[in-house]
Amino acid sequence: MAVTQRFPWKWLRRGAQVFFLLAFLWLFRKTDYSGGNELHAAVNWLFRLDPLVAAAAMLASRTFVPLLLLSLIIVALTLSLGRVFCGWVCPLGTLLDATGRIAAPLPQFHAHRGRWRRVKYFLLGVTLIAACFSVPLVGYFDPFALLVRCLTFAVDPLLNRIVTAPFTWLYHHAPESVSHVSEQVYQFLKDTLLPFHQTTFLLAGLSFGMLLIVFALEWVERRFWCRNLCPLGAMLGLLARFALLKRRPARVCEGCGTGVDCAEQCRMDAFNADNHYSPEGCALCMDCLDACPTLKPRFVLRKDAGPTVHFGVSRRHLIATVATGFAVPAALQMFRRNGFIHRRLIRPPGAPEEARFLDLCVRCGECMKVCPTNALQPTLLESGIEGMFSPRLVAKIGYCEYNCTLCGQVCPSGAIRALSVEEKQRTVIGKIEFDKQHCLPFAKGIDCIVCEEHCPVPEKAIRFRNVEMTNHLGQRVVAKQPYMEWDLCIGCGICETRCPVPGQLGVRLIRTEYAPKEVPAQPATAKPA
Repeated sequence: MAVTQRFPWKWLRRGAQVFFLLAFLWLFRKTDYSGGNELHAAVNWLFRLDPLVAAAAMLASRTFVPLLLLSLIIVALTLSLGRVFCGWVCPLGTLLDATGRIAAPLPQFHAHRGRWRRVKYFLLGVTLIAACFSVPLVGYFDPFALLVRCLTFAVDPLLNRIVTAPFTWLYHHAPESVSHVSEQVYQFLKDTLLPFHQTTFLLAGLSFGMLLIVFALEWVERRFWCRNLCPLGAMLGLLARFALLKRRPARVCEGCGTGVDCAEQCRMDAFNADNHYSPEGCALCMDCLDACPTLKPRFVLRKDAGPTVHFGVSRRHLIATVATGFAVPAALQMFRRNGFIHRRLIRPPGAPEEARFLDLCVRCGECMKVCPTNALQPTLLESGIEGMFSPRLVAKIGYCEYNCTLCGQVCPSGAIRALSVEEKQRTVIGKIEFDKQHCLPFAKGIDCIVCEEHCPVPEKAIRFRNVEMTNHLGQRVVAKQPYMEWDLCIGCGICETRCPVPGQLGVRLIRTEYAPKEVPAQPATAKPA
């Protein structure tokens, strides 16, 4: 099966890239709350196709994860055709190709081309070895995690604000005839382009900055991330060394007289210093076929032995990779506080115990994107450095909707188990405690029943007792003081979200192990409400 210049490979590849990028963006938009509790499409299938995510999650959790079996499709495709995924499918690679048209490499970096190539193998090795010690690093380096997380935390909320602002101004200030038309346009955008509602995320700037660096590196080399840093690309590159599809000739032609330098034009730098073709670097862009006027280069299916070209990782680098992979878990252990977990660290319903949750979570941000109340936020250091970007419920921002199970539906790795509505309503994720220094009935003797009114549990997990006390004015009053029924509270956090006390709230959601299990005994002066 020969491939020649006569076939329009460039346009076919670009068409495939545009198709998969649009499919990715469409799935990204469909991974959003839309007023219901069912998602019919989600971007999580991309993570399930990712063999790096599959390997890291299963090594870290030491269990077989059936959801990630789809990654074998990419493995089989790579063993057949090489790194075609990187050149034809990957949405981040497509965006980098587009960026390369406006961010050409600067001349001063040309002499250093190729010196960073080993880094991606280093990151791959460290990620997989650290995963064996339950230190999940894949969420920091996986290209899908970087892209989806940045779009979720930063780009999507910013896009919504920018697009919504002029329509809001027209609605309030323009004549009715103009606002009538603008509202129809805005509704169309809401249905097709914009998220369901405005969201705000912690660590948005950090997520945006990480992806911005990936794009800024295009000034150093074309596809710098793919060539030198991407651990998924490194894994696929190692598999591509044994692919059936091979380039012939296996080195750059010498003295062809056409003036075309295949090695110089290769966007992935797939030719080594001796101008030998290195299959682990080739993304099947077919540029060398399109550029050659002699029609000599071609890709053919062959079953001969694997390549003998060394891929640039010395024994010294291999030892450094293994040593770092062992050192990272040891270093993180020094900063852990004997299993201490922040008392306000509340995980989504369906999450297993903390260690296993961190092993499986790939920090993609999909559960946070789909949360209808914006309650799920990225963790900073509440669970250690290795827990950064994993989801936590921040009840001051939003609450866990009683009838919602969307986060479990979109989780690509099973870190959040998919629950039925009935299971969700019985799942305890935390408990509440009342701050008697700020809760109005305790601190000032003023009746307030907001928390009880909003409690979604049918039997009401928040109840009251009448207590005679001296209020903040020095008067003797009977106040309705709230208390929690331990067996009924599921930790949804709506009482904290709705608490009317400004500043320091009168009620807060905490981890179950930090909450008092027994309801305090009633004072002698108390009268049941």
